[in-house]
Amino acid sequence: MVRSGYVFSSYEEPEKSDFDRLFDIFSELITHTSGDVEEALDWLKVLDKEYSLTTDKYTLDDFVEDLKKRGYLREEIVPDGKGTLSITAKTERILRKNALEQIFGAIKKNGSGNHTTKKSGQGDEATGDFRDFQFGDSLENISVTESIKNAQINNGIGEFSLTERDLVIEDTHHKSQMSTVLMIDISHSMILYGEDRITPAKKVAMALAELITTHYPKDTFDVIVFGNDAWPIKIKELPYLNVGPYHTNTVAGLQLAMDILRRKRNTNKQIFMITDGKPSCVRMPDGQYYKNSNGLDTFIVEKCYNMAAQARKLHIPITTFMIAQDPYLQSFVDEFTKSNKGKAFYTGLKGLGEMVFHDYETNRKKRIN
Repeated sequence: MVRSGYVFSSYEEPEKSDFDRLFDIFSELITHTSGDVEEALDWLKVLDKEYSLTTDKYTLDDFVEDLKKRGYLREEIVPDGKGTLSITAKTERILRKNALEQIFGAIKKNGSGNHTTKKSGQGDEATGDFRDFQFGDSLENISVTESIKNAQINNGIGEFSLTERDLVIEDTHHKSQMSTVLMIDISHSMILYGEDRITPAKKVAMALAELITTHYPKDTFDVIVFGNDAWPIKIKELPYLNVGPYHTNTVAGLQLAMDILRRKRNTNKQIFMITDGKPSCVRMPDGQYYKNSNGLDTFIVEKCYNMAAQARKLHIPITTFMIAQDPYLQSFVDEFTKSNKGKAFYTGLKGLGEMVFHDYETNRKKRIN
């Protein structure tokens, strides 16, 4: 019997069909346009004219028809009798999955020190499920017994060899349960100065939602948005999220987040807050709004510190992801973080997803140990 070590072949990405290639672009555009199909298709026409994305054999009209046939688009009749296109629940799921792959794939390529959801070790439990080895999986999660069985089936006993295609991974989940509320700033500043900050925040929310619902089904995940007020949104609403002509009522967002977490049975609770600006609005007891966009208003800021301290008493850490680089905001964020004994990250839009994911996993592992 001839035995050989691991034989790994180079990975070659399969060639994409015309539909898949256009769908990747369409998915990005539909996220940027907050679910507006007509606007996304208009942008696709512009890109097609500039980069020749389609051919005579497969046109944009063919692509749209395929989107309908495959259940990604539906046609609705509006009151004026005209038909309008909208995305389906299937598309919403695909957008979340794509966001997860974009961000999580980048994390895996970063190597050690960042999160991979299949990481095993103290505190993990096997799910009993097996799957094929994928690039980026930890070698310690390889099921030797199942992999050898695969090799024997694929190669026969006479000429035994173990290759990458024979490897089998045993999935694991963490035992601990976590309740997370993600706060997303939808004030007008999230699209000011020609910089789209809401789309990356939206992608992070979709990716985190997909990760938690598929890999940690016992965890809970709630999303709230805050402008002049704060309100919860459903996961399926994330692709349509957009900013408004709002100020930033951070106090209302924190209050709602804590109200949600108080009702959760899980002992492990946390708040993630993605924002790009200073708190500039609070609602007064009489229902009126007190607003001040000029600098850091002491009255508003003190209320934020008080909310951070309340969360600390409830053992709810707040992690702030400040996606603006304004130096004068740092003093506020530092004091806010100190009041809560939480954490703060000053990040550009490019690294936002990686930071949120890494912190989510870090927090879970700390609660396990």
